[in-house]
Amino acid sequence: MKVQVNRDVLAEAVGWCARILPTRPALPVLTGLLLDASGDLRISAFDYDVSARADVDAAVAEPGQVLLPGRVLAEIVRSLPGEVVDITTSGNEAVLTCGSAEFGLLTMPADDFPTLPPMPPKVGAVGGALFASAVAQVAVAASRDNTLPMLTAIRVDTDGVNMTMAATDRYRIAARDFLWHPEGEATTHGAMIPAKVLVDVAKSLRVGEVSVCLGGNVAGFESAGKSTTVRLLDDQFIDYRSRLSGDWGIRATVDVQPFLEAIRRVALVSGAHSAVRLSFSQGQVLIQAAGDEIGRGAEVMGADLDGDDILIAFQPHFLLEGLAGVETEQAVIHLDSPTRPALISDAGDDPAFRYLVMSLRIN
Repeated sequence: MKVQVNRDVLAEAVGWCARILPTRPALPVLTGLLLDASGDLRISAFDYDVSARADVDAAVAEPGQVLLPGRVLAEIVRSLPGEVVDITTSGNEAVLTCGSAEFGLLTMPADDFPTLPPMPPKVGAVGGALFASAVAQVAVAASRDNTLPMLTAIRVDTDGVNMTMAATDRYRIAARDFLWHPEGEATTHGAMIPAKVLVDVAKSLRVGEVSVCLGGNVAGFESAGKSTTVRLLDDQFIDYRSRLSGDWGIRATVDVQPFLEAIRRVALVSGAHSAVRLSFSQGQVLIQAAGDEIGRGAEVMGADLDGDDILIAFQPHFLLEGLAGVETEQAVIHLDSPTRPALISDAGDDPAFRYLVMSLRIN
């Protein structure tokens, strides 16, 4: 194989694929990146659950393919000067030349590399920026504990031109509604996609349009020559819609950024398991925290209250992550009692973002 490719283009493609390389591979070849120069240059990675591909323009003098140690290749390409990169294979070595720099990497057995799954059928598309924003808003509520796989997923539901993403770790639920562009006749779809994979994909595909593909227990995403597939989790999830549409007798409206900053300041003195207390009364909210071995903090800021005064407590980081997902200047906090969950949402009659969070017992 003998190819010539732009260094920046190569670095982006290698980085896109290298992000899925397993730290504890089932087989040694799964730590490799497959470079295939049958046409242009395609770079691939696969760990049996997630695959990644990137197609880049390259001048191919001699077609062929080679499997190279993925993480080492990514580090090398990232460090190269901004010039053209020549990749040539000779025997069991691949030589990378860029300017005055030259590296020789021992190849891995390409014949042992598994065949990547095909991309499932395209079911629609969504803007990359909107896609990334929605994933970031709900992913904070996904669990990091693999004991119950359902809780590590982001549930994606479509109904016509509407798409909803939701996640929960049993202590909170985050959901985001937005419009997308279904392919052909609009149909309903539901998929459980590992949150970690969806977060990585969304961060990398923020520009342009993202094609969404579903079928055969696999989800796929494509944009600008980069694609990935992921095996879906079991199609089992809570009835999150009913939990987000309850009746709350109290409604507090706050300015998001000042409220976030005040909570962050006051929470500095809260211990690892301490709560932030919110005392809502007419025209204001008192924010309080105390750590047994640290001290205490309090701050008052304005708030519009519709309903009775209420004192309620939350885990600080749960509260902050919910408020950070609000994209309007004001947030609405729907409350009922100190022992029931609260619903944080965008301001407006039909909020796109909703975040239900458990309250803590007040001692």
